[in-house]
Parts: sequence; C-alpha cells; structure tokens
Amino acid sequence: MGFPLHRMRRLRQHASLRRMVRETLLSPADLIYPLFVTFGENKQEPIASMPGQYRWSVDRLVPEVTNAWALGIPAIILFGIPEQKDERGSAALEKNGVVQIAVRALKAKLPDLMVITDVCIDEYTSHGHCGIVRDGRIINDETLDCLQAMALSHAEAGVDMVAPSDMMDGRIKAIRESLDQHGYTEMPIMAYSAKYASSLYAPFREAAVSSPSFGDRRSYQMDAANAREALREVELDLEEGADIVMVKPALFYLDILRQVREIARVPVAAYQVSGEYSMIKAAAQQGWIDEPAVIMESLVSIKRAGADLILTYFAKEAAQFLKQHVL
Repeated sequence: MGFPLHRMRRLRQHASLRRMVRETLLSPADLIYPLFVTFGENKQEPIASMPGQYRWSVDRLVPEVTNAWALGIPAIILFGIPEQKDERGSAALEKNGVVQIAVRALKAKLPDLMVITDVCIDEYTSHGHCGIVRDGRIINDETLDCLQAMALSHAEAGVDMVAPSDMMDGRIKAIRESLDQHGYTEMPIMAYSAKYASSLYAPFREAAVSSPSFGDRRSYQMDAANAREALREVELDLEEGADIVMVKPALFYLDILRQVREIARVPVAAYQVSGEYSMIKAAAQQGWIDEPAVIMESLVSIKRAGADLILTYFAKEAAQFLKQHVL
C-alpha cells in the first residue's frame, strides 16, 4: 500500500534519527591528502589556480602534514617538483630527490603516518609526458624501466605505498616484480587503474609545471566515452598485483566508480582532482555556493558511489568539518 500508510518523511523529522539511519558514513580515515613538494627552504608557494594549495619545501611540508595528522587524516600522497628536468625524468630516480627527502623527513616525524608517493615521470620530464618520448611517440616498455627504478627509490626512502599514475601497459607487474626482487614484498601498490584523459587536470599541471610541451595524453590515458575499457584496465591491474585500484577523476566518473566497486574485491580509491577542487573554490569565492556544504556533499557522493578511499585537496577542510558534525 502507498500513502498514507507509508510516509517517507517519518525518518527525516529529527537530526538524531537521520544520523541513525544514514546509509553512507564519511570519516577522516577515508581521506588521503595530496601535496606538492619542492626544493628549497621556507617555501609555501601559492598555486594560483588552486586557492589554498601550495608548493611546499620539506621544512614547511612537515608542519602542514603534522596538522593534517592531528585532524585524523591517516595518509598523504606526494607529488615532487624537481630543480631540473630532462627528457627521461632522471630526477625522479635520485636517492636525494625531493620526494625521497620528504619521505624520510615525514617518516622521522610521523612514523605512523601512511606516506604514499606518486610514481610517474611527467613532473620530472622536460616534455611533460608520462613516458619516454621518441619521434613524438610515448614508448611504453622503455618507460617501465624508469617506473621500476622510481618506485624502488621511494621504497628505499621508506615510503609506505607507491601509486603508479602513468597508465603505461604492464606497469603494475613490472613494479611488483622489481619491489619483490629487492625485498619489498609487503609494499602495497595503489594503481591509477581507470585514469581518464580529462580536462580537469589543468590546475594540477600548473602546480607541478607538467603540461605536455606537444600533443596531449590521449594515447595513454583513457577516453572519457569508455566504460567497459575501464573495467578491463582494473581487471588487468588486479591480475598484475595491484592492492588498491583507483578511478580518476571522481565526480564526472561516478558511474565508472560504481561499476568498478561492483567487480573489484579490493579497496577502491577515487581522486577528486584539481579541476573539481578549483571549480568548487571559484564558485565559493563568487558567493554562489555554500563551500563547506558543497565540499561535504561532493565527498559523500564519491563515498556513496563506492569509494573506500578519497584523494582530495579538501582533506583538511573535510576533517575539520567532521570534527564538529556527524556526517
């Protein structure tokens, strides 16, 4: 029977009851805070297209991460900006590269913090692509050697998890084999499995100074029109040894996130990318939206769609909100 026997509003009348029957719960423990680290001292360089985000020198990064840890955020992911770039992204592999230095500093200060590192050479290459370039083409298999060396250097620095974001074929297997051969059998891999060639990465590329100097990344990142292909990418990464799989971006790809959640028997992450962050910030600055409400609604939508973990530049704002509210 329908109305009036069934009144859906009965369970919405009181805040306490709404909390009791809430289906999707968000916690600071779900959040991973992305951060940009650069060389130098006492640097907190504003990123124009990402208000409230910065390029941090290591000495300023550690207090920032300490604050995030105090808010209950259990994990961060680091993106490095080197002093020098070349065609092969050599700085990504250096023992005393900026990310390697940052990892050691963070683990010394916060040993229980989960430190994750991005494994991709685009931030380190002079051409801005995620792989070795020859005659205008991205060379897949030669790039795998670079990714293996980069992941190994991060492991040796003490990182807790590596996150390959390059979308080269076979990279999870290559990295897993290299880590295992060098004794890092317990090192988890969070694979950027369904990473789309999105227009929403533009602010990140400004932050990391990593825009391609020619062409685009459509030959290796996914076509926005494809869904079945994303599921195949996830399945292949799982076969190759991924411990966590990721969908990126998040909000424009919630349908993909839901489908991945249904097939994956591992934790699923989603990345609320720079463009998503910047759009919310821009609308809030114009007074068009209630910023905290939209932040939390966006994160709940990602969690509701199936994400176990959310990479978000709003991690600190969300954690502060959750300290004061039950959501």
